Amino acid sequence: MPPTTRLTMAQALVKYLQVQHSERDGHSRRLIPAIFGIFGHGNVTGMGQALEEYGADLPYYHPCNEQSMVHTASGFAKAKHRLATLACTSSIGPGATNMISGAATATINRLPVLLLPGDYYATRHQGPVLQQLEHPISGDVSVNDCFRPVSRFFDRILRPEQLLTALPEAMRVLTDPADTGAVTIALPQDVQVEAWEYPAHFFDQRIWRVERPQPDAQRLAEAITLLKKAKHPLIIAGGGVHYSEAWEELAQFATACGIPVSETFAGKGAVRGPEVLLLGGQGTCGTPLAAKTANQADLVICVGTRLADFTTGSQSVFQHPEVKFISLNVCSRDAHKQGALPLKADAREGLRALRQAALQAGIKPQAAYLEQLAGWQREWQSQIEKEILVQVPGEAMSQGQLVGLLNEEARAGDVVITAAGGLPSDLLKMWDARGGKECQMEFGYSCMGYEIPAGLGVRLAQSTGEVYVFIGDGTYLMNPTELVTALQEGLKLTLVISDNCGYQCIRALQVARAGHAFGNEFRHRNEATKRLDGEYLDIDLAANAQSMGARVWRVSTPEQVRQALREARAETRTCAIVVETEKHRYLPASGVWIDFGTAQTSQDPLIQKQRREYEADQQKQRFHY
Repeated sequence: MPPTTRLTMAQALVKYLQVQHSERDGHSRRLIPAIFGIFGHGNVTGMGQALEEYGADLPYYHPCNEQSMVHTASGFAKAKHRLATLACTSSIGPGATNMISGAATATINRLPVLLLPGDYYATRHQGPVLQQLEHPISGDVSVNDCFRPVSRFFDRILRPEQLLTALPEAMRVLTDPADTGAVTIALPQDVQVEAWEYPAHFFDQRIWRVERPQPDAQRLAEAITLLKKAKHPLIIAGGGVHYSEAWEELAQFATACGIPVSETFAGKGAVRGPEVLLLGGQGTCGTPLAAKTANQADLVICVGTRLADFTTGSQSVFQHPEVKFISLNVCSRDAHKQGALPLKADAREGLRALRQAALQAGIKPQAAYLEQLAGWQREWQSQIEKEILVQVPGEAMSQGQLVGLLNEEARAGDVVITAAGGLPSDLLKMWDARGGKECQMEFGYSCMGYEIPAGLGVRLAQSTGEVYVFIGDGTYLMNPTELVTALQEGLKLTLVISDNCGYQCIRALQVARAGHAFGNEFRHRNEATKRLDGEYLDIDLAANAQSMGARVWRVSTPEQVRQALREARAETRTCAIVVETEKHRYLPASGVWIDFGTAQTSQDPLIQKQRREYEADQQKQRFHY
């Protein structure tokens, strides 16, 4: 008989996680170097005990909110290019379901996270106890079944030995670039403390190799045929460029062939050198420059992007009558979207192969095309300088000005993080990531409350440089409490809070498509109208951040912003700079339509007019197949 080790299920799980590694290009690292958790009914006597006795090499962090700890794992995984992540353990019931938004955010953004929620008693001897769901027709259902649609892999451990199959499958999914996302292993609280004789070799070190698949030779030849015919090619760079660490290869291919590059939210910062003609952000929230280029493109080369709605303008942005697509992606489903010629491969390897084949085919830059785009680029830069970065008399600073100031003050090695609201759009348009000023945006799920905990994940992943959490006041109010975790662990973040009294980007959309503002600003109730359209609330965000350990600044002018950013850089603790910004001033629109419907029937003439405009704009939508 092979040697065995008698452990509880929870103890075996903790020991197993400490010996898992990932490897790519010959470099290995711990796959799960730490665990976050909030203990309660369902995990305190199982996972809590196991971590205390056996978790010496699995550091434990104590967050303030279960959703937040999943966002922290996502931010960490993104900063590690999906080669490492964190585990998260929760109690049964609300502790578990609090993680569901985090799970959805991770899965939709294809970021690996390992979730270990407590679950019901497998024996059922106890009957209905705290937080136990009694489903009328399914005796084996618990609230953890809510994780199934937002997880890439789900399992429930009903016997201790089931870890032998569940954990290797979990590690496979976490390290698979095409399949990765949230992995949920539900842990019934009684099974956590049950012991079993586990094979000793189950706890040997294991390395999970992240492979770089090569493009098919025939598909590559077909791609070069399309490229040779193209007069107005365009590259759209997505998050896959970052995860593959293919920045140099992207620049070399784009430069060799003379192809301009636009970036998605996840792909922001994929262009890192000045030699590439960078068009800025792609799609509805992008630049007018990228929009005009996409509109005339006859060949679109998609690298590591799934072409979400905002990127394609609800399928309205690509208007060339004979436009063709090439999609380089590790995920087969994404590679086939838009009726594209699929290049199913790692982004770095695919770009290398494309460049080599293009050079052999004699493909060269087209001077007239690049000259036209360079002219459009100069026009956009002039618009930024003359319309966005200037102070409007009688107004507070605009968010555009704030983005420009932070971009100027940021240095190589700094990271700015944002998610929901108007800031992702502003950063997509304006942030210049060249020179090493990284930008991480979560917009796959547009999850409010992601920013601060994700910033903690980035800080855990890198000890140098500033980690800027760029956040609106509405999002800040949803989830500020991980500032306490930053205080507890001595993890420095610098929050830059745009204080404009509400959800102003949604208000702008509402006015444009529903005629009137309603319910999106922080206002008192008006006794005359009985609605929330009275005076603006006076909310002291700085005092709130200060109460959780941050050094704070209240600023309202560009000079004050610069001074605060410089003082914050010299600080060792978390900082919060609260900036008064203009409520209803927005950056110039990209010109790319997106499908937000207007009411089909209304007595309001304004909404009737907007509906006619909406129906006319729908004619821009196209299917590509």
